[in-house]
Parts: sequence; structure tokens; C-alpha cells
Amino acid sequence: MKVILTHEVSKLGTAGDVVDVKPGFARNYLLPNNLATEWTKGGQKQVDSIQKARESRAVKTLEEAQSIKGNLENAKVTLKARSGENGRLFGAVTTHEIADAIKEAGAGSVDKRKIEITTPIRSLGDHSVLVRLHPEVQATVKLNVARA
Repeated sequence: MKVILTHEVSKLGTAGDVVDVKPGFARNYLLPNNLATEWTKGGQKQVDSIQKARESRAVKTLEEAQSIKGNLENAKVTLKARSGENGRLFGAVTTHEIADAIKEAGAGSVDKRKIEITTPIRSLGDHSVLVRLHPEVQATVKLNVARA
């Protein structure tokens, strides 16, 4: 089944890509979560508009991505969160909160959709977060979650 991705899906593609997936995956995951729409002949206009929007947000060059990567990896990013006595957080840290903490640390602004958290952050301490800046460039941000 052909679908048009409306958001970035890890290990599948980015917004605006036309991909061929199994019908069950599209019907049970992609379409209900608004991550994709069914591909039609008229859907090509939607693909073009999504790709234009992605190009305007994207990091333009590899050199620019490398410089942003250097800023992110050298920054001390601290995020304050509410936690219990044993150091366990009330909830989990979201990508939106991480993007705000990176901006406050002076490392530049990062789109929250480019941040990947492999395991949910639910405790105080140091954690690593992956930021995909460019198809060829990934930055690992050291995140310190402190008690609020």
C-alpha cells in the first residue's frame, strides 16, 4: 500500500516521502496516528507542499549542520523537573522540554521533531539524547535532569 508520510517516522522516511508499506501497518498505525495519508493521484500536490515546508525548516548545508553539532555537543544542558524523594520523575521528559532546555543553554534552537529519545527519561541524572540535524549528521546531547 502506498502512503504519503506527513511526519517523520523513524526508519521509514521523512515528511513528504511516498513509501510502500504493508496494509496492516498503514491501517493500524500510520493512518490513525496521522503520520501518513493514502497516496492518490491528487496527493502529489500535498507531497509538493510538504517538501517545500520541510526544505524551509531544514538545515541547508552539511557545514552548517557540523557547526550546530559542535555547539550542541559542547553545551551544558540542564533541565529542571519535579521528582519524588527517590529521584523518580512525575512523568517523563518530553522532546519539547528538551528543545526548550537546549535553547536556554545557548546552543541554538532545535526542532523538537529532530530529537530522538531511545528510552523514556523518568529519573534524575545524566542522560544522552540524539538530535538528527541532517541526513548525514547526528549530534549527541548530554542532558542533566535536575530536581526543580
